[in-house]
Amino acid sequence: MSDQDKVHDAVRVARMYFYQNMKTGHIAKEMNVSRSTVSRMLSFAKSEGLVNVQIVDPTEEPQRMEKRILDEFKLHRVHVVPVPEITGEAEWLQRTAQYAAKHLNTLFGSGMVLGIAWGTTLSAVSSHLLKKSTHNAQIVQLNGAGNTQSMGIEYASEIIMRFADNYRARAHLFPVPTFFDYAETKRALWKERSIKRILDLHRRTDLLIYSIGAVNAGIPSHVYSGGYLEQQDYAELNRLKVAGDIATVFFRQDGSSSGIPLNERASGPNLELFQEKYGVCVVSGLAKVGGLFAALKGNLMRELIVDEPTARELINRYLGYREGLDS
Repeated sequence: MSDQDKVHDAVRVARMYFYQNMKTGHIAKEMNVSRSTVSRMLSFAKSEGLVNVQIVDPTEEPQRMEKRILDEFKLHRVHVVPVPEITGEAEWLQRTAQYAAKHLNTLFGSGMVLGIAWGTTLSAVSSHLLKKSTHNAQIVQLNGAGNTQSMGIEYASEIIMRFADNYRARAHLFPVPTFFDYAETKRALWKERSIKRILDLHRRTDLLIYSIGAVNAGIPSHVYSGGYLEQQDYAELNRLKVAGDIATVFFRQDGSSSGIPLNERASGPNLELFQEKYGVCVVSGLAKVGGLFAALKGNLMRELIVDEPTARELINRYLGYREGLDS
């Protein structure tokens, strides 16, 4: 067996043992190996760093940071994902995405409609999904993906289809531009029955999962790196002191989104949807801290999943540690 095969099998066994709570005997039967082989694979996975065991201790800093954020904002839950700062933002994103993918299985199930705002973070989440079969579940794309350079269908549809395949759910793509050239064109198209069907699904969503877009993120948000905006658009966003976007709909530093002209041409839903629905916002990267703070002020999420260095920067920059948190 090659080293690559050994690692692959060890990861497969670890996923079944830790994520699916399968006993070693059942794993051995499925893998057609002995129970002792399964035990050796688990030991190998731990020794090689393929398994990261997390101990939940309410006295540890991630849990204290969660409480600090919860004390400040009206959130149902905050998840601070432990990650060493030295590993860099690419690793922060992967670990945060892996956590989010696992957590999503506890929230999404049969008969539900899940709305997804495509992007760099959700692409990472889609690559870590854990298989779960559902019945009569639906996945709907929240914003269009086309731009002046391409229709963007492959990028967005791949993300949506990964979610749909993982949950055996029906996928609903949204094949319209991310931003229309003219607001009048958008208003006319929004009257078409085929488009109204998708918009109705947006209103019927039970759960939303998304991230926050930032212009200068260490790992660039796809909308800012994929040719979706023109130079005059960036100038307008800067003039209006825009902090970020959700589903390519922009909001200011105070969390408000009304009166931003570019939003009139955006295909994403009005941000009131994110205030009304149960939304899980997944954020990773220091450049997104300003946008995250603005989104929190605007009540644009119910749950937050964020890596530890980004959470620490949010608290240090905007909230400040209370007595006992930085001791």
